[in-house]
Amino acid sequence: MSDQPREQWGTRAGFILAAIGSAVGLGNIWRFPAEAYRNGGGAFLLPYLIALLTAGLPLLIMEYTIGRRSRKSPPAAFRRLARPAQFIGWWQVTICFVIATYYALILAWAVRYVGFSVTQEWGGSAEDFLFAEFLQLGETPGELGGYVSGVFWPLLLVWAAVLVVLALGVRRGIEAATKVFIPLLVVFFGVLVVRAVTLDGASIGLDAFFTPDWGALTDGSVWVAAYGQIFFSLSVGFGIMVTYASYLGRRSDLTGSALVAGFANSSFEILAGIGVFATLGFLAASSGGAIGDVEGGVGLAFVAFPTIISQMPLGALFGVLFFLSLVIAGLTSLISIVQVIVSAVQDRSGMRRVPAVLSVGGAVALVSLLLYPTNGGLYLLDAADRFINQYGIALAAVVAVVTVAWVLRKLPELQRDADATSAVSLGRWWKLCLGVVTPIVLGWMLVDALSQELAENYAGYPTGFLLWAGWGVAAAALVVAVLIALLPWPGRTDGEPAEQVTREKGSR
Repeated sequence: MSDQPREQWGTRAGFILAAIGSAVGLGNIWRFPAEAYRNGGGAFLLPYLIALLTAGLPLLIMEYTIGRRSRKSPPAAFRRLARPAQFIGWWQVTICFVIATYYALILAWAVRYVGFSVTQEWGGSAEDFLFAEFLQLGETPGELGGYVSGVFWPLLLVWAAVLVVLALGVRRGIEAATKVFIPLLVVFFGVLVVRAVTLDGASIGLDAFFTPDWGALTDGSVWVAAYGQIFFSLSVGFGIMVTYASYLGRRSDLTGSALVAGFANSSFEILAGIGVFATLGFLAASSGGAIGDVEGGVGLAFVAFPTIISQMPLGALFGVLFFLSLVIAGLTSLISIVQVIVSAVQDRSGMRRVPAVLSVGGAVALVSLLLYPTNGGLYLLDAADRFINQYGIALAAVVAVVTVAWVLRKLPELQRDADATSAVSLGRWWKLCLGVVTPIVLGWMLVDALSQELAENYAGYPTGFLLWAGWGVAAAALVVAVLIALLPWPGRTDGEPAEQVTREKGSR
């Protein structure tokens, strides 16, 4: 087992684009517009901005600092803070494993819908086409049923692309890919938004999106939704930003990079809201109705938008651009998720990149290919996503923040590290936000989600199904993480990971 020098980003711009690529994902396009509409419209932007400044950016800076300081993946990075804390890092790794298995499935759907948009394959009913013809969805949640070849093959293609990018490394793979993908995403989505706002009825949708309901600001659930959106859209809490920052040079500007990535992510979300609601306004105008309840997620992307595409001028082009944007946004996020797992295994075992990608990434791909392109894949995705988000990512983030801020009291030390190389210095607000605001808000989110769970079964699913596909998946991620953390570290008698930390000559 040989020591290996840590890879590094080629440029600061490459790191920022990769961080933006990780943050800008499917949730920006199909989650934010629906959340904003349901929670006060234009008024939602106020708690959203406050959430960004008081929780999103502080947590992002903390993760950047921990990653850059340790030059390690999350398990080894938290181990450097305190040995017992390594289980937090492994928890984040197991969460990434779960998310990667189903996140790729949505990309596979989007790949097929690029082609479907040209011929408008869904015909007169986009909903029947999606669930009955394309996904061949079974009637009973929990029964996987047979394979759906129309989903399996694009899913295999998605995994092949991800593993090739990761095998090429941080600089030649991830950085090179994001330097192509992010500009393409901006161009594609920019054209899409311009087309959307010029549609007849676009103003109806934009009025619905931006008209503020100031009374909503007194509703606690609106603030929970704002913090939840920021938290999940910035890719914080499950190890991605710790991992990406571990490939930075010692003199990299952390605070400035976090500000650029954070505001770029939020800008894209608002742009997505404009595009989505301008398009929904066209649908309302053409049908003679009004914009009612807006469903986010699968219903918005694969039912509402195909319906609109069938009715609008140049619908095929609009559909191709929309689903290509989904593919690109999702692909950059999926690459970052799998990289967390690969990096952790490399640090733990001393394995070189290509074998690590093929073995670890291949294992994630295998689980994904076995479970999800089946008749029950959508049910499994929905339950796993709900519970791993609410009781995996959010809970792991609470534990991480409380451990770093209250138990280990590392915030002053981390602040000095960040300030030493950053153009914008962190003040007391940073420690106040991480020590008080972020734990309280995340805890509030968990209690709010749990109260909903106890009131009624999520999506009306059977209790037995939720116990293994929802609660069971979230619990398994934690249990496996603890078991891995209890295993002895190989390579050195002092318990340090096998990888040698090398010095860099200045920033790159």
